[in-house]
Order: sequence, then C-alpha cells, then structure tokens
Amino acid sequence: MSRPAILVTGGAKRLGAAIVRAFAEAGWHVIIHYGQSQDEAEALAATLPSAETVSCDLADGDASVALVEHLARRLSDWRVLVNSAAVFDADSVTALDPATNRVAMQVNATTPARMAQAFLARARANGGRRVIQFTDQKLANMNPDFFSYTMSKAATAATVQMLAMGAAGPEDRIYALAPGAILASHDQTEEETEVSHRLNLLKRKTCAEEIAEACLWLAEGHLASGETLFVDSGQHLLSQSRDVIYLAREGVRP
Repeated sequence: MSRPAILVTGGAKRLGAAIVRAFAEAGWHVIIHYGQSQDEAEALAATLPSAETVSCDLADGDASVALVEHLARRLSDWRVLVNSAAVFDADSVTALDPATNRVAMQVNATTPARMAQAFLARARANGGRRVIQFTDQKLANMNPDFFSYTMSKAATAATVQMLAMGAAGPEDRIYALAPGAILASHDQTEEETEVSHRLNLLKRKTCAEEIAEACLWLAEGHLASGETLFVDSGQHLLSQSRDVIYLAREGVRP
C-alpha cells in the first residue's frame, strides 16, 4: 500500500467521522474503528477512496491491544493513531457512581493508553509515529459536572507526557487534543446547542472540521512531543462554574 495509514477509534460517527473524512481526502488509508456502529462505519468507508473498518469493544483492553498488534503486523506505514472514542455519562461530584466510573476510566483512559503503548512498540512508520489522545478543554477550565468523565480525561492527559518521555522514539510524537463544545450532547435541543456552544471567548461555534484539521496538522509533527492543542474558540481560558449544557439551561448567554 502506497498510502500512509491512520486508525481512528470511534471513527464511524461524530468527530471521529470528520477526522476520517479529512484524512481520506488528504490521501491517507483510513481504518475506521467502531463499537456498535457497524452500519455507519461501513457506509462511511464505502464513500472513501481507501478505507476499511475494524470492530472492537474498547471496554476490553486486551482485545483492543490485540487489534493494534494485528494491524501493526499487516500495515507497512502506519503513522497515526487517533484515540477519539469516549463515553460521556453523568455522575455527581458528591456521589461518584462506581459503574459509570469503571467504564469511563477503562474506555477513556486505560484502553487508549494501552493502545498507544502497543502502537509505539509495534507499528512501522516512515518518518515517525503520531499518537493523538483526546482530552477536554475543561481540564483547564474545571467544573464539577460529569465527574467520572472528567477524572478519566485528566488521567489521559497525564499519560501523554509520560508516553512522550518513556515510550516514544526520537521521531515519534505524542499529543493531547483538547476540544471544546462541538456537537450536541445527550438531550440537548438545537436551541440549547446554539447557546451552549457559543459560551467561549470568541462567542462562536467550533465545528467538527476544525478538529479534523487540527489532527491533520498534528500528524505532521510540528509541535514538540507531549504538548496539548486546544481547539475550542478560547473556552479553556474562561472560568465556567458548570458544564455549558447546564449553563445554557440556567439562562447564561454568550
């Protein structure tokens, strides 16, 4: 295969699909990971010049590592791993829900770290490998909502610098990408989404294509390894007492 390869977890829908499309248009071979969204993954792959789909439950860390090792044996130029898949379920700052926490920590933190380790140990790539771990702007703009989710993203952010220091070769780069509010979440109405997604310094909606463009840029390795790139229209520079979902419902406006 003459095209460089990229694996995008959660690549069938939402931000993952935007990333997949951008890399496909830029001439990459894209590997679309899905959990439950087989129909969406296969439909997306069918529209692209060079794509395939793979399935794995990210709650199963061993199976996720086995998937990476299988791809590493088969692909001769696998340059980028994007861990964009995540669970985003609510629990309370006053009452952590153990079941919610277990899933969030496994899917959002432990499995991405293990997949990154396996990728860096096994993948062959021309010009170095790139790992892009999705975190969240709220780590720099903390609020108490979505307690276990935020804990898991903080854990992921902590692994980025450690992987950069101890698991990467001199040509490799490990990055965190921290989005702001991009797409509707949970039961948000269109009106609530319009309001909540403009609660940032620029008072504008950040679009999914900006996230995809950021991944393309990071794939070139322009930043030093271990760095975080925020794509949030300045949201992380604010001080917000609650998640923007709730701020919009409480009447806060841009």
